[in-house]
Amino acid sequence: MLFVLIMTAQTPIYLQQDADIESRVADALSRMTLDEKVRLCTAQSKFCSPGVPRLGIPEIWWADGPHGVRAEVSWDSWAYADWTSDSITAFPALTCLAASWNPEISALYGNALGEEARYRKKDVILGPGVNIYRTPLNGRNFEYMGEDPLLASIMVVPYIQAMQKNGVGACAKHYALNNQELYRVGVDVQVSDRALYEIYLPAFKAAVIDGGVYTIMGSYNKINGKWGCHNKRLLVDILKGEWGFDGVVVTDWGGAQDTDEAALYGLDVEMGSYTNGKTTGEDFAYDYYYLARDYRQGLKSGKYPMSTIEDKASRILRLIFRTSMNLDKPWGSKNTTEHSEVARLVAQEGIVLLQNNPVGKSKTALLPLQGDKNMRVLVVGDNANRSHTSAGGSSELKAQYEITPLAAISEAYPNTTYAMGYDGGPAVYNQVVPSTMNGDSLRADAVAKAKNADVVIFVGGLNKNHQQDCEDGDRLSMDLPYNQDQLISELVAVNPNVVVVFHSGNAVAMPWVNSVPAIVQSWYLGSESGNALVDVLTGAVNPSGKLPFTFPAKLTDNGAHSFDAACYPGDNMYEPYREDILVGYRWAESKKIKPLFAFGHGLSYTTFNYGKASIKSNGNGKTPQIKGGETVTISIPVTNSGNVKGKEVVQLYIGDNKSSVMRPVKELKHFQKVELMPGQTETITFTVTPDDLMFFDADNHQWKAEAGTFTVYIGSSSSDIRNKGVFNLTEEVTRKP
Repeated sequence: MLFVLIMTAQTPIYLQQDADIESRVADALSRMTLDEKVRLCTAQSKFCSPGVPRLGIPEIWWADGPHGVRAEVSWDSWAYADWTSDSITAFPALTCLAASWNPEISALYGNALGEEARYRKKDVILGPGVNIYRTPLNGRNFEYMGEDPLLASIMVVPYIQAMQKNGVGACAKHYALNNQELYRVGVDVQVSDRALYEIYLPAFKAAVIDGGVYTIMGSYNKINGKWGCHNKRLLVDILKGEWGFDGVVVTDWGGAQDTDEAALYGLDVEMGSYTNGKTTGEDFAYDYYYLARDYRQGLKSGKYPMSTIEDKASRILRLIFRTSMNLDKPWGSKNTTEHSEVARLVAQEGIVLLQNNPVGKSKTALLPLQGDKNMRVLVVGDNANRSHTSAGGSSELKAQYEITPLAAISEAYPNTTYAMGYDGGPAVYNQVVPSTMNGDSLRADAVAKAKNADVVIFVGGLNKNHQQDCEDGDRLSMDLPYNQDQLISELVAVNPNVVVVFHSGNAVAMPWVNSVPAIVQSWYLGSESGNALVDVLTGAVNPSGKLPFTFPAKLTDNGAHSFDAACYPGDNMYEPYREDILVGYRWAESKKIKPLFAFGHGLSYTTFNYGKASIKSNGNGKTPQIKGGETVTISIPVTNSGNVKGKEVVQLYIGDNKSSVMRPVKELKHFQKVELMPGQTETITFTVTPDDLMFFDADNHQWKAEAGTFTVYIGSSSSDIRNKGVFNLTEEVTRKP
């Protein structure tokens, strides 16, 4: 066997695997021409940006989506390519993952998605989404992780870390304040520095500093007068300055608006739908992008410093060496048994039991279902037999399979019948297509069948149609579409044994809440949707999900909707966030508004007793006290006082009893999910530091905790507080952002 070793003056890039990434970046950069560097900065197809073929540096393949790898689209068209090998496992939407309150589950999710992306030869997955749930009308809330920055921060990190171990870059999006789809391109969000730092940035910061995320996607909207995709304050000062982000900033598709700003203010890669990212161009000639021809000419003329392209190209090369040129990356896999198990586990842990009351004079709650396998079950609702993976916008998926609730319930209970009840119509992007069916007839048929059933399982909610849970459009109200409220009321009037199951990524109004015994929030659960739902309905799995956002009783109970139309939806030009830091439960508690279901709420088939909390600190005195650099240790025993194994999420909130600035009544600072056998007690311990006590001091651009007394609230939700305690901070503590 003959081996021929060809030596050149410089070792080829692809052989330099032993060199550290920064050396490889510097070496590659030194070999590249200006044109090659600039070419890295824009798309060459819908989901591909170029490498440097002359040097053997491959392109970058980007892919939607955060819940599964999207099907292949054509090279230069949004039409699907109609491959036969691009079906995948659909994982639950990220609202479900957040509702698990379980970072270990988040890591399993990220790893499984990373394996599928690696198998499909994708270099970057465009997710996770961590925009804050500001309004229940946002059409894209189902892609995000709820209303609380601490919950989103903790849940996003394992997802990113586990995905990137597969040599696939995560892309935290949409940076920042993309909190609605209506007017998403053009609206100018006016937000205070306090709200920016306390509410809307923490999850992105965690993604960067703790998660080590490789890419960040800019948002379409403006923030305080400047476009998100080339916003100097957000990208240069905060992301790459304060946080030291060393990865790539990529536009949302078509998010760039100006060559001067894109050149100077932190944007690295411009992707888009047309030649300038916004409007139809010259035969999709990618040289017409903002960071292409005009940027290259500006560099050559001296209009833009060469340091800008050196920085952009370095970041893009670093991403390539971390992903497509990473020889340590695994092979990947897709549609495996293990991935199905992960999808089912995430769904099981995220399903939230909102309500579970006895029926009539019975002392037994309706769930878990008590009848034998032969009981007469009526399943009602279009969502029971509808796919929820193949719609919703950019997160739509080509799932290898999707078990519907009707299929799974029918398998568990052979004596199951079905009534459509209502028709949601076809899912068509960016338009509403009315149903051609007679809604009165569908409703009458369901009600007639309900009279003879032992139990009625209504599966409704939203369905990823336009103006429901779907990209590029917001809901018009909190009401259920398709006259579902009337249908539910008529069902329970003829049969009290009704279980209402919601598919949605948003809160909905429930005018019938007091008449329905059992309500289940099941989100969009992916491939294993029906199986996971049946696991919970039958008690094979004890529900343990907790709400990642507040369900207001009515829309005006939400902070963003408590002011005029300028606060939401704005006027496509200007939108002040007048609720400021009081988002979600922070607003409800500050205004003493009782929610329909509180943030952190979720029932179980067992019960948990909380003992007396113990608060210990470094300081002396009757009241525990600390100063800068010290900690408070808070311990509380939790006992499973019921008859079945279950999981509880112990939540710790802290309130500042007296402050020089407006602060929420309390804020989530720690949580822990614990599994307990019947009768088992476990002591949960949290460590509180001065960082947990801080607010953002905008005047001095620093975090600050003022000396004083703080109250600790420990409970099962933001409104179900089981124990309280106090401690003192004896001195003011500050730190840089």
